[in-house]
Amino acid sequence: MDATFVIAAVIIFIMIVLANTARIVPQKTVFIIERLGKYNATLEAGFHILIPFVDKVAYRHSMKEMVMDVPPQVCITKDNISVEVDGILYIQIVDPSKASYGVTNYEFATTQLAQTTMRSEIGKIELDRTFEEREKINMEIVAAVDKASLPWGIKVTRHEIKNITPPESIKGAMEKQMRAEREKRALIAESEGDKQAKINRADGEKQQTIALSEGEKMKRINEAEGRGQEIERIAMGTAKGIREIANAISEKGGSDAVNLRIAEQYLQEFGKLAQRNNTMIIPSNLGDVAGMVASIGKVLTATRVQASHEAPAAAALPGVKPAGQQYPPLQRPPTQS
Repeated sequence: MDATFVIAAVIIFIMIVLANTARIVPQKTVFIIERLGKYNATLEAGFHILIPFVDKVAYRHSMKEMVMDVPPQVCITKDNISVEVDGILYIQIVDPSKASYGVTNYEFATTQLAQTTMRSEIGKIELDRTFEEREKINMEIVAAVDKASLPWGIKVTRHEIKNITPPESIKGAMEKQMRAEREKRALIAESEGDKQAKINRADGEKQQTIALSEGEKMKRINEAEGRGQEIERIAMGTAKGIREIANAISEKGGSDAVNLRIAEQYLQEFGKLAQRNNTMIIPSNLGDVAGMVASIGKVLTATRVQASHEAPAAAALPGVKPAGQQYPPLQRPPTQS
């Protein structure tokens, strides 16, 4: 019975010795070994043999990046508004020995440092800017905590603000302000649209006026050119008719035909006087019709003489026919017996 007890005690002792001698360190984990109460080594992932009852695993640290919740706290902004702010802190152990002996509890220490830095940074800015400058606040907190935790063997990778909660009264005022700002932007946008529409309409009317004036200008130019050409052609036709009449008068019997034509028109127009007016104008000398015709005949005779003098000169030019040979002579009307 005593032998069995001794054997069992020996087996238990051996197992305790083996348990204190052999150590398996998991991946991304380190063990801090103390020998007789003093730091001796840092064991990384793998199998290790320790001296039983001399070496002891004092601390176990994870080398993974750790996420710690920063509890909500009340901060006062630059414009004396109390807001509740919380966040998330990301840290990683870079020196396990400093993390073990540099501070009692590195998680609590970094969390408290992040809170104090957050209060300090929030107090530097106004409430409206706290929502806009979250990135700046996060960078300042990371820089401050990382600098302070360097002796602890801790690396602060980043910090994120989760919520910024102002009081209910401030929320209502901010909502009214945002609503007013949106209405202001809507009115500005509407006025800008109306302004642009008026500019577009004015520009369209301007272009239309210019186009109409250009069209009216071209119309008047075309009408003026048409009237000019019309006057020129009428003048040319009139001149041609006058030349033909002069040539006809210069022919034989032309003067008598003209005298007869003038006498007929004179009598015809004289007969219309009684039809157009109640008052009839009668020449003082009705027998002077022959004298008038004789005077016109003298004018025509002078014209014929001048044409007869100009005809030889025209005939002397090459390619020019005499005026009297351009058209057939006028026939003298037969006399009635």
